[in-house]
Amino acid sequence: MRRFTRIAILLLALPGAFLPGAARAEAACAPDRLDLRWPGGGESFAVEIADDADERAQGLMFRDSMGADRGMLFVYEGPRHARFWMKNTLIPLDMIFADASGTVTRVHSDAVPGDLTPVDGGEGVVYVLEINGGLAAKLGIVPGTELRHPAIPAAMAAWPCGG
Repeated sequence: MRRFTRIAILLLALPGAFLPGAARAEAACAPDRLDLRWPGGGESFAVEIADDADERAQGLMFRDSMGADRGMLFVYEGPRHARFWMKNTLIPLDMIFADASGTVTRVHSDAVPGDLTPVDGGEGVVYVLEINGGLAAKLGIVPGTELRHPAIPAAMAAWPCGG
């Protein structure tokens, strides 16, 4: 009987320890992380956020490297026709364009450092993820991939935080 009581007390004292999914779901949505999922795969990146005009204008310019698990998430106030260029950008980048729900609409691979030719993300873009060039193809990130991040309002998100 005494052993049973100790086990019951332990179980009552540590309820979160037996719910790993709940803990992971909460940890998965952090301002400095962006999750992606697609049929047969998924990935998570540590991200810097560019959500105002100055941060978006600076982007990843003048950086000579970026970790394979890192990126920059551009966040706009509303849908727009997005065009990016590589002025003063020293590393090749993949640009992943997504709509208001966080669903990827276009992927531009291996943007050339220093190139002033506009990269057209199309209409309806609210989020753009920049990662190292060639990584989107290597991982399998394609249109239809879903993004999860606290910047994507849960009511609109294809893959909401906590879901």
